[in-house]
Amino acid sequence: MTVKTRFAPSPTGYLHIGGARTALFSWLYARRHGGRFVLRIEDTDRERSTPEAINAILEGMAWLGLDYDEGPFYQTERFDRYKDVIERLLDEGKAYRCYCSKERLETLREEQMARKEKPRYDGRCRHLDAPPADAADAPVVRFRTPLEGETVIDDRVKGRITFNNRELDDLIIARADGSPTYNFVVVVDDMDMGISHVIRGDDHVNNTARQVNILKALDVEPPVYAHVPMILDEQGKKLSKRSGAASVMDFRDQGYMPEAVVNYLARLGWSYGDQEIFTPDELIERFDIDDINQSASSLNLSKLQWLNQHYMKTLEPAHVGRYLAWHLGELGVDAAAGPPLEALVRAQAERTKTLREMAENSLFFFREPADYDEKAARKNLKAAAAPVLARLREDLGALEAWHAEAIHGVVTAVGEALELKLGKVAQPLRVAVSGGPVSPPIDQTLEMLGREATLRRIEAAERWIAENAPPSEA
Repeated sequence: MTVKTRFAPSPTGYLHIGGARTALFSWLYARRHGGRFVLRIEDTDRERSTPEAINAILEGMAWLGLDYDEGPFYQTERFDRYKDVIERLLDEGKAYRCYCSKERLETLREEQMARKEKPRYDGRCRHLDAPPADAADAPVVRFRTPLEGETVIDDRVKGRITFNNRELDDLIIARADGSPTYNFVVVVDDMDMGISHVIRGDDHVNNTARQVNILKALDVEPPVYAHVPMILDEQGKKLSKRSGAASVMDFRDQGYMPEAVVNYLARLGWSYGDQEIFTPDELIERFDIDDINQSASSLNLSKLQWLNQHYMKTLEPAHVGRYLAWHLGELGVDAAAGPPLEALVRAQAERTKTLREMAENSLFFFREPADYDEKAARKNLKAAAAPVLARLREDLGALEAWHAEAIHGVVTAVGEALELKLGKVAQPLRVAVSGGPVSPPIDQTLEMLGREATLRRIEAAERWIAENAPPSEA
């Protein structure tokens, strides 16, 4: 059997990380078995589906690197096909027209709830040969669910699940306006596309019994189902925007590498021994839906940050730099107007946990300090620092070769000449060129800044000291 999986989101918002995880699991399973991965856009909800949401899904998939072999298919382009299948079910007596009005159905529901019964259609129109006297203007079409027996699903995650058919409703498969419903179009799509394995959230478990019965009515062997538990936030509650990141692109915006997010999502509910870090090839080789946990998983953002820093440190700096450039752009910086991004990544990866933090901490490489950190200036840009900075400016300006080793030699020599500890030299210099108390090692920092920018910033700090430092500290 050729393995064929699908990801079938509804384009009513962003790409939720729960959906992204099921997409990843489906992608991994297809890749492991040399199968096919299908992207299908379930856009039958015309009021809520938007082009912007479709673009958000496609953008999220591309950012994660989840390429698809077929699609994207759009359900709104397949209405003629759905209509044909509905007519077939009607002709074969496996579906029927229901003429009950909304008022009758609401009354029926209220009476059932008053008797503490499960609300369900009572089958009034199931055996009618003609419309009743009180028929609604336009009937819906209902699937004729078997009245006897059980529907059994051997779920690859949850195990065997049994439904009593009498507990299942005669599902509406076409509305009064002729438009097909979700549970019906999913069945037709899975049938036509030859889907062998359906990996999706466990909020669909109750739909599965209904879909299996429709597939059997169409003489189609149902796919293998694997229902994945939901993702909870760090407090164990349902994930939402208030949790900090409910969308894949939220993680991008917060500065995470896609490799880290993929690795993290794969481990969120699936495990392979004690291994935490996986290359894409290792994920493909080792992933199996039988190893998915049955219980819900909770976010652990500290673990994601740890993974993210690992990837920032170990991936090729040029690769990380391409993502860093996007974050610099979001901060209004032209990434080409500063030091090489590869050099920035090498200097900052050990010091930051996200690309956003790396970009923010690197702004001084692209912009001269408009002001100095108040605490750092008060401590380091005293009047006594002025001759230190003047000597540094003179000696650095005389350097023949501008590289970290030579710069380090000048800073050390100035300290020795003035009988100062290295911190008394390097820290005023750091505040002068960066505006704050923190930067990569000072020799790396100056090398990346370049000679002209370094000397210009030192001179600006000297002027600031002359205008602001109390004379008593001279």
